Amino acid sequence: MTDGRVTPRTVALAATLDVIAVFLFVAIGRNNHDESGPVIVGILKVAAPFVIGLALGWLAARAWLAPLSPVPTGVVIWLVTVIGGMLLRRFGFDRGTALPFIIVASVFTLLLLVGWRALAEWRAAKGAKTA
Repeated sequence: MTDGRVTPRTVALAATLDVIAVFLFVAIGRNNHDESGPVIVGILKVAAPFVIGLALGWLAARAWLAPLSPVPTGVVIWLVTVIGGMLLRRFGFDRGTALPFIIVASVFTLLLLVGWRALAEWRAAKGAKTA
């Protein structure tokens, strides 16, 4: 996306990177806590509320209009993913939401969901200067 237009490919890439970010967050968390049981099933169980939150974040941000924008798109996606994911985790999936988990999840998903967008924006700006 060098000319500023949003293409279906850009939207699909952004959505894929967001899903990967959520699964990366979950996989690292499970690894750090030495979770037992089937790995794939465990990751899916933990990721489910956050993937639903991510989908809601995409809707709230209307991310398909500016999928690479860190602000506001990335920030809205991040906030809705974390808040929605935590609420769903607690009330829909009957799982824990201890304060340390909320803090770590918030910081880590901020770095991932907004971070890759900021990096993409920086690279695009850097490329525009050299062109």
